[in-house]
Amino acid sequence: MSLRDFIQLALRSLLAHRLRSFLTLLGIGVGIAAVILLTSIGEGLHRFVLNEFTQFGTNIIQITPGRQGARGGPPGLPSTARQLTLDDASALDRVPHVTGVTPSVWGNSDVEGAGRVRRTSVYGVGPDMHRIFSMQVRVGRFLPPDDPNGARAFVVLGAKLKHELFGYANALGERLRIGGERYRVIGVMEEKGQFLGVDLDDTAYIPTSRALSLYNREGLMEINVTYAEAVPAARVAADIRKVLVARHGQDDVTLTTQEDMLARLSNILDILTAAVGALGGISLLVGAVGIVTIMTIAVTERTNEIGLLVAIGARRTTILRLFLAEAIALAAIGGALGLLAGAGAAQLVGLLVPALPVHTPWHFVAIAEALAVVIGLVAGVLPAIRAARLDAVEALRSE
Repeated sequence: MSLRDFIQLALRSLLAHRLRSFLTLLGIGVGIAAVILLTSIGEGLHRFVLNEFTQFGTNIIQITPGRQGARGGPPGLPSTARQLTLDDASALDRVPHVTGVTPSVWGNSDVEGAGRVRRTSVYGVGPDMHRIFSMQVRVGRFLPPDDPNGARAFVVLGAKLKHELFGYANALGERLRIGGERYRVIGVMEEKGQFLGVDLDDTAYIPTSRALSLYNREGLMEINVTYAEAVPAARVAADIRKVLVARHGQDDVTLTTQEDMLARLSNILDILTAAVGALGGISLLVGAVGIVTIMTIAVTERTNEIGLLVAIGARRTTILRLFLAEAIALAAIGGALGLLAGAGAAQLVGLLVPALPVHTPWHFVAIAEALAVVIGLVAGVLPAIRAARLDAVEALRSE
């Protein structure tokens, strides 16, 4: 049988039962559309979360007190790990390739200014904080590089906090109270928005030493270090650990690089995207069952046709390929329709709900179409084998 006759015969059998073929296409199409839509939402969320983290830079190392991992000794004993101090932060500023250091302490306090009071987050940070986390000052300046242990009582306000306290009036030079201490406003930050539920615009920034006194703390909560982009994070982290071990007498800190955090987060989000896509894949199983059912019925209805083909010399492999081609064609066309429907639905969701990130990568489209073809191939195998094994005499006799 020539290729042209082969294709014509396969298409003619599909068109002879238009409604049945359409319903089979619909089963596969709905499954592919569900996979594309759900994975587009999952991939959009993936990119959104990663962008939220990378907006603060990717060359940051976070240092927190205490060593992660198992420790000896009975439970309940106090930790012997030393707390991080301002002197530790000053020492890290001299580590090779380090370009900025900010020691951090934070808490919630009443901020009173211009006759108004607002309870909000107060961060004790170093003068490099805005540069380390890629934040901009809208008006005035950020905290100056004072003596770490005797910084002046300056405060920089987030955009929202400034508006709540001073409205549209100029806040520079104004006095306000934080926890009973008087501070002078020297700057207002650009709007940054929320990060993992924390409103960065509703925040006051004061020197770290002032925050330690305000919250009655002896040690820092964390130190963030930024380094030159061309230098591997592992090298800088090793140098930082060496300095702190020399100062503390033991390895009692935890270092987390931005690369490690993004890698872990990306793995979690990849699993989430795959799980969401698998839920849509359940619809594909329904479509596969539909193809098996339709092709089995087709073999029963076309028994005499199969017998005639065998009688005039058609080989068993030709019969097998014919039914496999019909199953694959059904799945491929249904998959293409499902791709269009799924991508269109994803774009529509993005337009109707702008806050919900949606992104459809092209490799998902290619994988989904290939999956549709494989489903058609697998679902058509058993009916095709059954058709190829029919006895020609018995098949003609069924007429």
